[in-house]
Amino acid sequence: MNYELMENNKVFLKGVVSSEPKFSHEVFGEGFYELDLKVKRLSDNFDVVRVTVSERLLSNEDFALGKLVAIKGQFRSYNKICEGKSKLLLTVFVREVIDFDDTMNPNIVELSGYVCKEPIFRTTPFGREICDVLVAVNRAYNKSDYLPCIAWGRNARFVKSIKVGEKVDIIGRIQSREYQKKLNENEVLTKTAYEISLNKIRVENMENFIENDGQLA
Repeated sequence: MNYELMENNKVFLKGVVSSEPKFSHEVFGEGFYELDLKVKRLSDNFDVVRVTVSERLLSNEDFALGKLVAIKGQFRSYNKICEGKSKLLLTVFVREVIDFDDTMNPNIVELSGYVCKEPIFRTTPFGREICDVLVAVNRAYNKSDYLPCIAWGRNARFVKSIKVGEKVDIIGRIQSREYQKKLNENEVLTKTAYEISLNKIRVENMENFIENDGQLA
């Protein structure tokens, strides 16, 4: 395995298993399962993060429902056909289960990738500045993960000026966000979006990180 490709996408999560494992797919005879981790924020809120686990790791009961677990892995994306349409799905691929203590930040993502879509800057009705950016992170076997990121305040003003193709280093956390999609006049579907909330970001040819301004809670 290319060491650089192992280091350009690192995730640490500590949370409570909040769903039963559900079979996802099989690769070379090895089964992989999806489940949710309920990860505490710095405030009293939680993010519910989808993770993908090998059947080898499931066998030791680290992922029993309600159990607190800490993992290291990578944040990945893949396309799945849902109702005849291709949908980008995001998951943390678990590489190992680790020991933990209460001093650890329960949700850390470190990425090195390339801006692959023009950043979208906007201001909310309450005056908060937000910028969305899509980052492509290289993976083994000539694959890439396409990971949506969101920046706030000063970070948002900085991110909106980054050009497509520029290489960036990112530190942040994975957050989940519920939203409603209107299907028809009488039916509304509640769905969950996942994205990386940026804490620090650096363009490769700049010396210092630009840090957040208190939007991580």
